[in-house]
Amino acid sequence: KSLAARLLAQYFVDRGMAFRGFDSDRSHSTFSRFYTDFSIPLDVKAYESLDAIIEMAEASPDINILVDLAAQTSQGLNKWIDESDVYGLFAELGRPVYLWHIMDDGADSAFLLDKLLDRHQGNAKLVVVLNMGRGENFSPFGQSATYRKAQERGATFITLAKLQTGLMQKVDFSSLSFWAAANNRDLMSIAERRRVAVWLESSYTQFDELLRQS
Repeated sequence: KSLAARLLAQYFVDRGMAFRGFDSDRSHSTFSRFYTDFSIPLDVKAYESLDAIIEMAEASPDINILVDLAAQTSQGLNKWIDESDVYGLFAELGRPVYLWHIMDDGADSAFLLDKLLDRHQGNAKLVVVLNMGRGENFSPFGQSATYRKAQERGATFITLAKLQTGLMQKVDFSSLSFWAAANNRDLMSIAERRRVAVWLESSYTQFDELLRQS
């Protein structure tokens, strides 16, 4: 999930779109490590921390808000959403809500998506990301009842291409943002920089289309 959050953050930066990111992953803080200037720590067990998301949405209507959720946070988050009428508040503020579900090609990802569809039906726009870095065969999912349900409920499907494994490791171990990976001549060869740029543009094109449809 943090990879997708980092990619979306870089998209906002490269497209000149103002944003702030809330990072709930205390154990890894991957998003915060790469995008420190844009990151705010988030404690999903504290309503005061979660409320800051709504407060920012109200105070800064032109800022895109990105929330990187750690694993096993849905129970506390859903409780806050229900008790605070979060979807109602965002509707009043005229702020659309997007839920991004990052999938590998296993059955567990499809099961979690099915639960997400039922839990948040009609309240948010769902984006399903097929992460080719975590699976190569999404055909069983494409033939499943969950896939058809997602289609019927207007989900947008995005394919996140796999960046060469060794190159992704080099980016991560060098603590490079994706912009730096595509432009740093000291650490990256000309071919590596181009591979990162091509990989970024593959996702950016799909993000552009998602925003056009909104």
